[in-house]
Order: sequence, then C-alpha cells, then structure tokens
Amino acid sequence: MADAGVVAQPFGLSGSKIKSLLAILLAATLAACSVVPKGPPKTVDTPPVDPNAPSVGLPTDATRHRVALLVPMTGENAGVGESIANAATMAVLDTGGKTIRVTTYDTAQGAAAAAQKAIADGNRLILGPLLAEDVRAVTPISRAARVPVVAFSNDVSVAGAGTYLMGFVPTQSVDRVVSYAKGRGLNRFAGLVPNGLYGQRASAAFVKAVEASDGQLVGVQTFDRNPGSIQSAVRKLPSGGFDALLVADSGRVALQVVPVARRSGNPNARILGTELWNTEGSLSNNAPMHGAWFASVSDGFYNQLATKYRARFNKAPFRLSSLGYDSVLLVTRVAAKWRVGQPFPVAELADPGGFTGIDGAFRFGRDGIAERALEVQQINPSAFSVVAPAPKTFAK
Repeated sequence: MADAGVVAQPFGLSGSKIKSLLAILLAATLAACSVVPKGPPKTVDTPPVDPNAPSVGLPTDATRHRVALLVPMTGENAGVGESIANAATMAVLDTGGKTIRVTTYDTAQGAAAAAQKAIADGNRLILGPLLAEDVRAVTPISRAARVPVVAFSNDVSVAGAGTYLMGFVPTQSVDRVVSYAKGRGLNRFAGLVPNGLYGQRASAAFVKAVEASDGQLVGVQTFDRNPGSIQSAVRKLPSGGFDALLVADSGRVALQVVPVARRSGNPNARILGTELWNTEGSLSNNAPMHGAWFASVSDGFYNQLATKYRARFNKAPFRLSSLGYDSVLLVTRVAAKWRVGQPFPVAELADPGGFTGIDGAFRFGRDGIAERALEVQQINPSAFSVVAPAPKTFAK
C-alpha cells in the first residue's frame, strides 16, 4: 500500500475556471521538479498517529477523508496501474493538501481481498478497480459496506447501484464520430467490427447512432483479427455503396483493415474510428489512413500531464493515467461537502453540470456511467488535427 494526502479546496473543479486552474497546477509542478525519484513516493505528508489507534493497519485520521485506490501494482497490468497511482499522487501533490488520504491497494493480489482490506482500514470511497472482472469482484463487498466505487473500467455492464464508471466508453465515441460525419454530408454508413464484446457494443452503438442521425446503414460485418477473416468481411460489404466506413477496433488492427477496404472498390469512403485510435500516433505514417476521423477525449491537458509525469518519474505514463489524476480532482471537488467520518456524499456525483479535469468535461448519468465531452480528430500525413473541438462544459 502507499498513502498520499490532499486538501479539500474551496473552489469547484468545473466550468470556466478549470482551464486556468489545471494550467496553474501543471505549471507549478513542472517548475518544482528538480529531483527525479526512482518510483512513486510511499507516503506523502503522513498525518499524526492517534495514540488510541490499533497497533496494526493504518493510523486513525480525525481530519482526513480516507479514499482507497485499487489498481494492479504487480503482474501483467502493473505498468498501467502504476501510471494511474503515480498520477493520483501527482494530483495529491498538485493540490497540496491535508484533508484527504489516498491509499493504494494492489488488485493483482486479489481484487476482493484488496477491497476487504480497504474497507477494514476505514476507507469511505473506492477509486478503481481497472478491470471489469475486478469491479465485479469488488462491488458485492463495497455495496454490503455501503462504500461507493468510482471504477476505471469501460464495461458498462458493471455500472449501477453504487458503482460509477470513469472509463472511456466506446459507444460514446461511435455516436460522436457518426454525428459529425452526418453533419458533414455523409449519409450512407457501413461498419467493420471485431467479434467479441467490444465489437458487439460498438456495432449496437453504430446502428443506434446512424438511425439517430437519419443516416442510412448499408451493412455491418464482423471479423476475426486475421487476414483471411478481414478480407472476407470486406468483400461482403456493398462495393461502392457507402460514404463512410467505421472500423471499430484498435489502430493496429485498422492498419490491416483499411488498406483492404480501400482496394475493395470503396477508395473514397471516409474512414471512421473510435477512441482506441487516440494512442496510435503511427496511424499518420500510413497513407490509407489519411483523412480518417475518430472521436476521443482531448489530449491538450493530458500532454502537459505526460510531460510533468516524465519529469517526475523518468518515464512515460500510460494514457489511462489521467483517470487517476481526474479521480482525485473529482474527490477534491466533492470533499467540500463531505464531513469527515461520514459516508461519501454520493448524491454530489449527480451534478448535471458535471466536472472537468485532464480529460475534459464529464458527468455521471443515472446509470452511473460517465458521459464525456469528446472531440473529433482527423489523421493527417504528419499528425492528428482537431476538426471538431469538445464542448468545455455541460449545460445544466
């Protein structure tokens, strides 16, 4: 476990003030980074120990809110978990505080056991876990203890009844890029989606988005991630019969799919993608991908966070590190109305105006899923460019 402390600030982290606030936080920490530690600090600003506290476990806090961060710190997903934990620590340091204590628990040793330990330690809120199966293991325990969970998964099936999702949900990305394409005069849509859960959800979102935009769906084909299956799926699409083609898979798979689609009789169709493409800068090096559109969260503040992260930890973060940073900002915002020792005020998460952080504006719906303000990017020969900025706030 590792602990960190953060103060509950009097300001709110939403609306027009967030841009200048985040810039100040990021700039201040960059300026302060003169020593690069070997790893994340174990403890930040350790509070006084209650003399009446038990001799084992964490010290009892009289003035701090206890928040548990559940991520994999060992095993095959340790890199992602460490990035999230480090970014959470950075948010703690950036807000420089005294009243929230964040303790990290390793889910690779068992998510259920991590949750049980976190609750036994007195944590009143859980941030994470990362993986959907870990969320499923944690939620019965957290619900029994009435400790809400703000998870980092993008699997919408695990949301609800006290579990909230901050992960990037593919259905929202599909809806945004289809709506943008329709607004640019594209009417006939086709799709290629992988077999599996992600493909099923992307396909359902695609059908819904095309119908909602009054477009025409001419066909959706599924494929396995091998050349023969990809070629077969492309051949089943109507030749020359669509204006836009959604390829709902990672950028690496898109590099296999799109050249085949270009050669199939649809060389001028606009290629559409999902949020998965945001981390694949190499797409700019592939000519068939030029001109493609995809929707994702903005990278403006994230790029500053990544620069600060490299300066502090001497390595690049994983893209999901922003979830750790933004979850701490979220708790900081809500903590202004959270009495120490009392349950987390979960009703504050229902703010229709939403919240804003490194990844832009987001708000939780009644289903517990974070609705995000997304931008549309275009893949160009040398880089990505923003062709439709993300809204900065949500109207209440």
